[in-house]
Amino acid sequence: MSEDKPQSTAEVVEKIVEAEEQRTVVRTQDVKKIYQMGEVEVHALRGVDLEIYAGEYLSIMGPSGSGKSTLFNMVGGLDKPSDGKVYIDEVDVAQLDAYELAWLRCRKIGYIFQSFNLIPVMTALENVTLPMVFAGLTSDESREKGMELLSKVGLADRHSHKPFELSGGQQQRVAVARALANDPTVVLADEPTGNLDLKTGTEIIELLRSMNETSGVTIISATHDHKMLSVSDRVVWIKDGRVDHIANRDELDIEVTQVEGEE
Repeated sequence: MSEDKPQSTAEVVEKIVEAEEQRTVVRTQDVKKIYQMGEVEVHALRGVDLEIYAGEYLSIMGPSGSGKSTLFNMVGGLDKPSDGKVYIDEVDVAQLDAYELAWLRCRKIGYIFQSFNLIPVMTALENVTLPMVFAGLTSDESREKGMELLSKVGLADRHSHKPFELSGGQQQRVAVARALANDPTVVLADEPTGNLDLKTGTEIIELLRSMNETSGVTIISATHDHKMLSVSDRVVWIKDGRVDHIANRDELDIEVTQVEGEE
């Protein structure tokens, strides 16, 4: 009778990493969303089933009116489904009260918006550290961590500048740093390149991918920007309130656009 060959440490570590990569951090179960517009019912989502894994970069794409943004809001706990379930780390978001939902958003989710959503009277550092204050960090802890994050996005020397003193790309970099303030499980990026030129948008996409790879945070982006395809592990296409199809990166037909000024 043969005995199983003992596994090496490297094999064990590899299996642990593979298991972690397949751990589901967001799960939707037959999610439906109906808006009442006067006497008319608008079915924004018509039963969406989706699993999003730890450490992946996932893009949600679809034309205007497809339900893409509605699904994005469900995943981020910004809205609740009319029917079905949304789980974040296996917590049913719909069952949370206002305090619990605020805690989950603060600790588990980082948000990046198309319009940056920085507070104009605050400096870059103050904008980044604001979520840390809500999470209970001391001033010294917040400042140290905030400067570290600004350094990672290349803006340590701009920490005392207010949003109006920064370019659009710099403001979005501050927003990226702020999204990572409380070491979230998931970062939600809503059209993060929508207000940026081609070159700056490409830089933000590369920055998000770098953060995804170095910190292991799961990034979910709702986008029209096809440059996202080259960095996404998977792309979910939404059509008429349903998942039309899902593709892995190696299944995508990606046309690389050369950015002006690059060789």
